[in-house]
Amino acid sequence: MKLAMREAIIGFKRAPLLSALSITTIGFSLFAFGLFSLVAHNIRNTLRDVESRVEIRAFIDEGANVEPVADAMGVIGNFPEVLRVEYVSPEQALERARRELGEFQDVFEGNFLPGSLDIRLREGHRTPATVRRIADSLRAFEFVDDVRYGEEWVDKLYRIRNIAAAAGAVLGLAFAGVAVIIIGATIRMAVLARSREISIMRLVGATDGFIRRPFLIEGFFKGILGGLLALIGTWMASSLISRAFIETQFFPVTLAALGVVGGALIGVLGSAISVGRHLRKV
Repeated sequence: MKLAMREAIIGFKRAPLLSALSITTIGFSLFAFGLFSLVAHNIRNTLRDVESRVEIRAFIDEGANVEPVADAMGVIGNFPEVLRVEYVSPEQALERARRELGEFQDVFEGNFLPGSLDIRLREGHRTPATVRRIADSLRAFEFVDDVRYGEEWVDKLYRIRNIAAAAGAVLGLAFAGVAVIIIGATIRMAVLARSREISIMRLVGATDGFIRRPFLIEGFFKGILGGLLALIGTWMASSLISRAFIETQFFPVTLAALGVVGGALIGVLGSAISVGRHLRKV
């Protein structure tokens, strides 16, 4: 392993411009993929934030007794899909309407709004079918006058989320495929530049594993450096967009580290494939 590491370092020193070209190509290929991933990451977070506002509101009959409402809150709160149940009194409903619809404050003079139970659902349980099922369960309580949850809005939000997920998966695979092809071609150039060295090693009896090892180590470090370069570029682009246009969220640490590891894996795979092809021809 020490010999292979030394050979990898010598390979860097022998062709510094080609090594720099390989690292830069890996960096820019992963940078393009990183930009797309950043957009997809922010769209997903935005949709998740909007989805978290999905709420079912069960309006209570005027004059309903407090005891059955309190008992119902306990029952509803135990539903596995329900995150929180909150009772909103008529006074609170009026205050909220005045706060959210300030331009129509003159309309809200009398206390004519009914009380309600506001139900928030857990993440992963906000599909139209789940929301509809919970709403139907609420209608079964005698004190419930009406149930509203914006059915059309929930359906549209769910469709948008599915379309965004499908488009993100397809485009993400396309960007990743292009990056792998470009990186593989660049690493192949580095291998071909040392074809004479490989042929000599083969002639003196070196095994395929011995020949491959320095190239795999070299590809690993090139992938790491290219991944770090792409990560820095993506962070700078994210910061620039946040300052100039709209606030964006950068990748969490685990996802950023995964991107660098992905660069290393691509470097190793590209080197393995390129060296393997060359060895079959020697």
